[in-house]
Formats: sequence, C-alpha cells, structure tokens
Amino acid sequence: MFPFRRGPGRITPAEAHRRATAGEAVLLDVRERDEWNAGHAEGALHLALSRLTAGAALPRQAQGRPVVAVCRSGMRSRRAAKILAGQGVAVVDVRGGMTAWASHGLPLRGRIR
Repeated sequence: MFPFRRGPGRITPAEAHRRATAGEAVLLDVRERDEWNAGHAEGALHLALSRLTAGAALPRQAQGRPVVAVCRSGMRSRRAAKILAGQGVAVVDVRGGMTAWASHGLPLRGRIR
C-alpha cells in the first residue's frame, strides 16, 4: 500500500449515472459553455473549469452535497475534482468523461462533441 492518497477517486460513467439518479451526488459538468450547450448529461449542472479555477462558487444545488465531476475525456474533471477536494467537497470524477458516458448509452441532452 502507498502511504499517500493520489487525490479524489474516479468512477465509471455507469456508477456516476447511478449516483446522480439516486440523489446520492450531483453531476457537475466542467466543460466550457459551448461544449455544454452542444450536449450534456441529463440532470447535470454546469460550472466550467475555467470559472472554477478563477474562484467561482459551486452552483447552489451542488453546495453541501457530494459531487461527481465530468468533462469530455476525464482530464479537466480530474483537475476540477482536485480543486474541489481541496475546498473540502466530497468529490469523484468520471473516467473517460462524456465521451465514455455517450458510448455507454447513458441519457444525454443534445450531442456530445
């Protein structure tokens, strides 16, 4: 076992969907506005990583709740999860991002690009 934790955990798209639909966590899309507008997971909230790194607060509906961060491929959501964890938020991110979400046939609004 390694004595140091490597950051917030990562979960599959299916597990992210399960947690969000069960009300166990809020799905937070950290892609930029144009990506969000083109398509996103049903029920997700939006806060672009660029805004999060600039100090923007979580959307009201996500405050005080566990968060599942998602982006296009998993890179930005990993960064967002580390930032949020540093703020004391219970957070994980989605392995493979929205690309994996879409390939698993999970519910979408619009098209993922």
